[in-house]
Amino acid sequence: MNKNEEQTRSLFGISLTDRPKWQQFLICSSGFFFGYLVNGVCEEYVYNRLQFSYGWYFTFIQGFVYLVLIYLQGFTTKQMMNPWKTYVKLSAVLMGSHGLTKGSLAFLNYPAQLMFKSTKVLPVMVMGAFIPGLRRKYPAHEYVSALLLVVGLILFTLADAQTSPNFSMIGVIMISGALIMDSFLGNLQEAIFTMNPETTQMEMLFCSTVVGLPMLIPPMLLTGELFKAWNSCSQHLYVYGVLVFEAMATFIGQVSVLSLIALFGAATTAMVNPSHKLEAFPQFHNVNILTCDNGKKGSNITIVILDIHKAIN
Repeated sequence: MNKNEEQTRSLFGISLTDRPKWQQFLICSSGFFFGYLVNGVCEEYVYNRLQFSYGWYFTFIQGFVYLVLIYLQGFTTKQMMNPWKTYVKLSAVLMGSHGLTKGSLAFLNYPAQLMFKSTKVLPVMVMGAFIPGLRRKYPAHEYVSALLLVVGLILFTLADAQTSPNFSMIGVIMISGALIMDSFLGNLQEAIFTMNPETTQMEMLFCSTVVGLPMLIPPMLLTGELFKAWNSCSQHLYVYGVLVFEAMATFIGQVSVLSLIALFGAATTAMVNPSHKLEAFPQFHNVNILTCDNGKKGSNITIVILDIHKAIN
């Protein structure tokens, strides 16, 4: 971590290195919240209102938007600090996670998906002990805190499942697969930053996107999604406008997440996710997250806030 802290980091022209830890965390988290709040609104519109369930195809479109935005940021392959092979495993889990996450919305409503994705902090912590270059272990009380958070969020999801028309086991299987890939993803990204601190966020996103895009073609062809999505979107061309807008917002979120991982590690970044998802949830269900579930949610959020506070100090 010392190497990461000494490496110059910036986020869209905003210098992070010379700022206090809390300012670094606030700036990166703000970009993360903005990106994925817009992402949530767009996904809810496309998947639930239009009934489009083309996760692989939408991820494919998003990847090309990322490449255009990275080019506009001035990044070139001459600035790469790692060989292409470094990003093969990373790209596979990244594209798999994106595709399964987006595709699961055809079977889960958005709040249910948010709750499942919020539980990824525990598998991320566990997987960190097995990733070469990290071998990270945490104190027992941090595992207990993560477990309490996961249990609370699962209980909340089960309560929602009783009234949700879009809750199905297929969706649960898909989002569970995405969670497994997420547990590898954050740790692999942190391992690359740790072993080569000169790696930039733009390099990480560019290389994983370039390597990962061809990996999306086989599942699109095997499921027939490529042609179905093309025909459906051709009849509703404005969907591409929504997808481009969503990709531009998630680009900010992705680069912010990579900044958090580089500065604070994968587990701390995973702890930010529940905060973002619980903030987004009321727009769909109009409930007070801090008081529902007999107060358990408030206590779990308190645990997360305390763990994050400790991580950035």
